[in-house]
Amino acid sequence: MDFTFTEEQQAAVEAAKAVFSGVAPDGVPSPALTAGAVADEFDRPLWAKLADADLLSLVVSPEYGGAGLDPIALCLLLRESARVLARVPLLETSAVAMAVERYGSAGLRDEILPGVGRGELVITVGANGRTGHDPAELAVTARRVTGREAGQEDGWLLDGVQTGVPWAHSADRIAVPAHTPDGRAVLALVPRDGVVQAEQISTSGERFAEVTLDSVRVDASELIDAEGAWEWLRHLLTTGTCALSLGLGEGVLAMTSAYTGKREQFGFPVATFQAVAVQAADRYIDLRAMEATLWQAAWRLTPPRDSAGVGGPLPVAGDVAVAKIWASEGVRRVVQTAQHLHGGFGADTDYPLHRYHAWAKQLELSLGPAAAHEEALGDLLAAHPLG
Repeated sequence: MDFTFTEEQQAAVEAAKAVFSGVAPDGVPSPALTAGAVADEFDRPLWAKLADADLLSLVVSPEYGGAGLDPIALCLLLRESARVLARVPLLETSAVAMAVERYGSAGLRDEILPGVGRGELVITVGANGRTGHDPAELAVTARRVTGREAGQEDGWLLDGVQTGVPWAHSADRIAVPAHTPDGRAVLALVPRDGVVQAEQISTSGERFAEVTLDSVRVDASELIDAEGAWEWLRHLLTTGTCALSLGLGEGVLAMTSAYTGKREQFGFPVATFQAVAVQAADRYIDLRAMEATLWQAAWRLTPPRDSAGVGGPLPVAGDVAVAKIWASEGVRRVVQTAQHLHGGFGADTDYPLHRYHAWAKQLELSLGPAAAHEEALGDLLAAHPLG
């Protein structure tokens, strides 16, 4: 079996490294020293550079001006972005674009995909529901209305709340999962000016929003009601978050290696001490496990495009759960060990490690506790006995 990445995927990584090489992880005020958000919106200049490098169109098909690459390529790009804490809605915009291309109507694809590839259209997702604990689609209701009822063309009315929506104040569209009266999950692309937003601040200091929909009307063409669309997008968002966790962890371990290689005690670099080396080795093993489970989940979401992605003994949710278990636990262990091995220097707000720690905590909270994913995996194994 060949586990190497394709030439196109490797080329995307090299292009991403070139763009992200100029990003300073501490380019905005520290969340530890800022009462509110560290910035009003995301890094627009970096977003423009990503568009110029054709990285925003990476997952858009050639028909719409893109390269037509897959979830694995997106995760490779996200991994590089997290190494430098790139403040851009790359995951949300790209994931929604892929869902639109896979499940949306021809009209919606024509409306959304070219603008995404050019960097002109920014999309985010309300994936946390009302509280962050319940399924996101249950937080919003979607009711079909006829033209006679609404005085317009046939459409949908949305009511509900989504909390912790990233980049919502800057996005042009917000992808909102909702449920219909008969219990089906649908996905609506709502214009930002059609909702009410209350500011929230993430653990990493970024500006989030609680989004309230009060009889917000969307045209039928702006809603995706294909079977499995929200489930697939949810899995892709989760897998992308695992990729961010991996990239961040790799960046932190490299930072720790460089520091312990220069820091001396008793006339020797502390990296040569057995206790330091063992802790660093444990974290390296964590990262390799995070990487292996990430690519398994991303591969399962990659074509052939049947309803469950690539086949396997368990549904895609099983591989995503395993990736979440390793990512949520691993990213926490990596930054905690890094703080320990840096000593007091790791808490210095003039040094970027504390910012990585805040981002890692945000990613860990986004993924949720490993115990919950282990329980979900156990339920899947019970429902799909192996062998």
